[in-house]
Amino acid sequence: MIFTVAIDGPAAAGKGTISKRIAKTFGLAHLDTGLIYRAVGALSLAGQDPIDAARTLVPNALDREDLRMPQVAQEASRVAAIPEVRRHLLSFQRDFARQDGGAVLDGRDIGTVICPTADVKLFVTASAKVRATRRHAELTGKGIEIDYETVLSDVIARDQRDSEREDAPMRAAEDAVLIDTSDMNIETAAAKAIEVVAARFG
Repeated sequence: MIFTVAIDGPAAAGKGTISKRIAKTFGLAHLDTGLIYRAVGALSLAGQDPIDAARTLVPNALDREDLRMPQVAQEASRVAAIPEVRRHLLSFQRDFARQDGGAVLDGRDIGTVICPTADVKLFVTASAKVRATRRHAELTGKGIEIDYETVLSDVIARDQRDSEREDAPMRAAEDAVLIDTSDMNIETAAAKAIEVVAARFG
């Protein structure tokens, strides 16, 4: 069985948690494609050419503990706007999506570019202020000292880069189901997403 769920949306909207819940519920493999770009971003910050980093990326590069750091997230957004980087990482993601048993992929361009024929497409979003509040709580909870205004500024800047980049900009696919989590807790949002997938899973 090949059943693909494509989940897109901006940072801290909840798509990562929702993707994991869907994968667990239906027994599907899961790939956070943002980690691929974060891994390239981390290598770029370490001095490696981002195009070379994307071309030679290995799976264990996704296990680095620093991939959730704010500076890595910003660099990931920057390198993701480089067409050559995206091309090198395209095959990796499509191969994952086609694996036997089915898969859930979440990112910025899954339903529009990576898996345009996915069985289910979701676009998970929330207001910038709500997402900044969530990300700020996540970072400070990990002991990272950063103020809310800086996080909000980073969220807005990243949204702009992701949505305005020339190659594969972040946008909802025409046939995607929109889930706005601004006024939802994660349990409600995940339940709604699972309901959408269940209706098509068969």
